[in-house]
Amino acid sequence: MAAAQLTQAADAGAARTIVSVDVMGSDRGPGAVIAGVARYAAENDDVGFVLHGPKDTLDPLIARRKKLAGRCEVRHVEGVVTMDAKPSHVMRNGKGTSMWSAIESVREGKAGACVSCGNTGALMAVSMLRLRKLDGINRPAIACLWPSRNEGGFNIMLDVGADVRAEADDLLQYALMGTSYARNGLGLDRPRIGLLNVGTEEHKGRSELKVAHDLLGQMSDVGQYDYVGFVEGGDIPSARVDVIVTDGFTGNVALKTGEGTATLIRDFLKDAFEATPLSRIAALLALTSLRRLSARIDPRRVNGGVFLGLNGTVVKSHGSADATGIAAAIRLAATLAKSRFTERLAARVASAHLPGQDGAGDEGASGKRA
Repeated sequence: MAAAQLTQAADAGAARTIVSVDVMGSDRGPGAVIAGVARYAAENDDVGFVLHGPKDTLDPLIARRKKLAGRCEVRHVEGVVTMDAKPSHVMRNGKGTSMWSAIESVREGKAGACVSCGNTGALMAVSMLRLRKLDGINRPAIACLWPSRNEGGFNIMLDVGADVRAEADDLLQYALMGTSYARNGLGLDRPRIGLLNVGTEEHKGRSELKVAHDLLGQMSDVGQYDYVGFVEGGDIPSARVDVIVTDGFTGNVALKTGEGTATLIRDFLKDAFEATPLSRIAALLALTSLRRLSARIDPRRVNGGVFLGLNGTVVKSHGSADATGIAAAIRLAATLAKSRFTERLAARVASAHLPGQDGAGDEGASGKRA
């Protein structure tokens, strides 16, 4: 599992970690979200949940899941942020919605992280409004884990949809945030950073990419990462790089294309092995290998994009995620909350300075690795 690779920082005797869940944001309805919460809860006894939505809808769903007994607090709210809602409208009128309430629990310190399947634009807008950006951050980013040939099995890519634009200094900040995620999440002391472009030659790409290319190279020692230069789409799942930096438009297109391709391959394999009696026999002989392949390319196991650059942890699950995918997003949120990742990310941003500024380091005031 992707989140299992994240550093576990909670002490054995620590208080129960609480995850706040927007139950009403899913395309599949609240039943799928509660099923995902229950699936995760069945494997983890040290996590509790604050669930947001209409109490008369949630209570019967919770009552059917024995593993949720005594582990859920329901915050009653009637409103729902729809997938076609405009972020500006939600910012002005969304206070009575399950999304707003779920983020508010993190802001109040009632939960260590929030999970929502809802409208991405609205979720980012409300998260920025209620949690605020970390000091020094221009634009927050969404980071995702991407299956790769690396030893750990995953690369990190950001931004994958928080903002379609990114200037050179934004891309540098993405690199610093991605470095912190890789250090504290994947255990990489000096991650390799690549800047996504249409080619690896230095003369290729838009002007802001060329400026960012120079900045990332200049800041590699201060940021404690190795800059490998420009990378192409084919390098995203490769062992050449650990963190891929790009703007949200390009990153989101790449992410959706990769997920769609993985699903297509799974469907093609299934069709091929069910085509004839002989192919069915071949499938039985290769069953173990096929299951291993299916699990490795299953987008659900890495469901959950992390909002980086905010004063709080928010995980965005796919709107169409089933119970398996939602459980994966909750697992990611819970583990990040246990590791106090937001605090460490803030320390890293504060300790790394743009060219021309004084001071650098790799630890915040608390002395923790950032």
